[in-house]
Amino acid sequence: MAIAAEKVQPGQPGIWRQLRGDRTTTLALGLLLLIVLAVLLGPFIYPGSPSDIDFSRALAPPSRELPLGANDLGQNQLARLLVGGRISLAVGVAAMLIAMTIGVLIGALAGFYGRWIDGSLMRFTDLFLALPQLPLVLLVIYLFGDPVRKALGQERGIFVLIVLVIGGLNWMSVARLVRAGFLSLKQRNFVQAAIALGANPWRVVKSHLLPNVIGPVIVAATLAVGNALLAESTLSFLGLGFSPDVPTWGRMLYDAQNYIESAPHLVMAPGLAIFLTVLSINTLGDRLRDVLDPASR
Repeated sequence: MAIAAEKVQPGQPGIWRQLRGDRTTTLALGLLLLIVLAVLLGPFIYPGSPSDIDFSRALAPPSRELPLGANDLGQNQLARLLVGGRISLAVGVAAMLIAMTIGVLIGALAGFYGRWIDGSLMRFTDLFLALPQLPLVLLVIYLFGDPVRKALGQERGIFVLIVLVIGGLNWMSVARLVRAGFLSLKQRNFVQAAIALGANPWRVVKSHLLPNVIGPVIVAATLAVGNALLAESTLSFLGLGFSPDVPTWGRMLYDAQNYIESAPHLVMAPGLAIFLTVLSINTLGDRLRDVLDPASR
């Protein structure tokens, strides 16, 4: 039987070597690792408190004591940026996992079984594609915001709600991608041979189909993290995300919108953090797409 997953040809550079050989990719990867390490370890290393209020230093510019200045309540912007980065990145990763899970499941079912299952699931996908996302998000948060907060707590409730909303509205492209891959691979000889030998559907999917579409799914996952991060920032900027005492990057931008002229440093730090994080993630996603694309090999 032919092998299920395509093997790298002799002499072909490995994925890591190809990524490392590109300067732009190396820079993006290094920048992303620096941001991740900063938000994970920064709150333990940096002594500033993100919640202490001191009106005597309200809107203070960057200084030795306050490297990124202070907001209108006198809170340390650097400390808030480090803590808020954890929440923003956690939302991006969690929403990506939800979107990938739903997308791969629906795409695999539609592509493997075909016929009426394929038609039904693709019409369901088209329905979600046709829905206006921002009004739908507003409606969901308005209807379920308070009950979820009461059930799970203020911070945890809004986290779960935002993750479910963002992840639940960004799986459609992944479903179509997986479905297209399954429909193409089902006609390959190694899949037909496995079916003829009596392999059950789960084994065919797990051993022969999924390994051959995992590359594009990984690329979609990297891009989905950036999209989810932007979506969370947008919701927080509109005042629909976390409460003011939870300093996500989007919430910091929302709180600073009235001080753009008098204290531009309040906008620069969270805006630059969002920009650099999304840019590095998207750069890695584009490079992974080039590396994992069979046509490029």
